[in-house]
Amino acid sequence: MSTILAFAGSNSSLSINYKLVQYTAGLVGEKEVQVVNLANYPFPLYSVDEEKNNGFINSLVEFNSEIKSAAGLIISVNEHNSNPSAYFKNLLDWLSRVDKAFLAETDIFLMATSPGKRGGMSALEITANLLPRFGATVVATFSLPSFQENFDEAKGIVDADLAKQHQEALNQFLAKLS
Repeated sequence: MSTILAFAGSNSSLSINYKLVQYTAGLVGEKEVQVVNLANYPFPLYSVDEEKNNGFINSLVEFNSEIKSAAGLIISVNEHNSNPSAYFKNLLDWLSRVDKAFLAETDIFLMATSPGKRGGMSALEITANLLPRFGATVVATFSLPSFQENFDEAKGIVDADLAKQHQEALNQFLAKLS
């Protein structure tokens, strides 16, 4: 049985998107999920010079390999100034240099959350449009607004309507993997 790879597009040790990923992974059920904390992956800032002089670091090659062997991905992107974070964009830049089609035939459940009422919606929309360029299929999306009001670390998503939307999106993703 293939594993679902789950991670947040954040390198923050306090990432609320990582908390959403952990919660979501706990709802998957029968399928195996590997949750990766990208705060432990200090990728250098991408540049042609960096690639030419130093090549691809081992953690990048290993992460690319984990993506390729995964049954699907659960990703939650964070938002900085209405865009995906520079860290996440940098990660995509590096991965696309290892292999332009690094997400070929990869099904993704894409999420976002933020402290604000839009729930990272701008970063979610940008990322949903970007990932297919690398071969991905974004099967389902979910945005959790006002994280502090709508999420409890012990209970998960506390707003019943949002919890239902989240579960429906997750079910749609899992059905595609079956």
